[in-house]
Amino acid sequence: QVQLVESGGGLVQTGGSLRLSCVASGRTFSSYAMGWFRQAPGKEREFVAAISTSGGLTRYAVSVKGRFTISRDNAKNTVYLQMNSLKPEDTASYYCAAKAGSYFGEYDYWGQGTQVTVSS
Repeated sequence: QVQLVESGGGLVQTGGSLRLSCVASGRTFSSYAMGWFRQAPGKEREFVAAISTSGGLTRYAVSVKGRFTISRDNAKNTVYLQMNSLKPEDTASYYCAAKAGSYFGEYDYWGQGTQVTVSS
């Protein structure tokens, strides 16, 4: 079982930056691939970014590539999402998620989410 707690959301102006953090419980964090997802009001949840267990591989949604960076610190059981050049369409609740093995496929564990609001 993995418990995930996100933080770092808030209100920011267009063009601004935020860094989200997600701390995982347990001693096997390094065996989990991690992902960030988001859901805007009235829309389905969508993939944002993912990172492999070692941090050596990453992938991004087209809409955030070049603006967002996912990283992890296995010693701190933490995954980050650095968000730069934020746009109003990035406004959503952001969730981190974990799964064993590859970062492809369905995620098994989810955090409670943190709200990001980008004002125009």
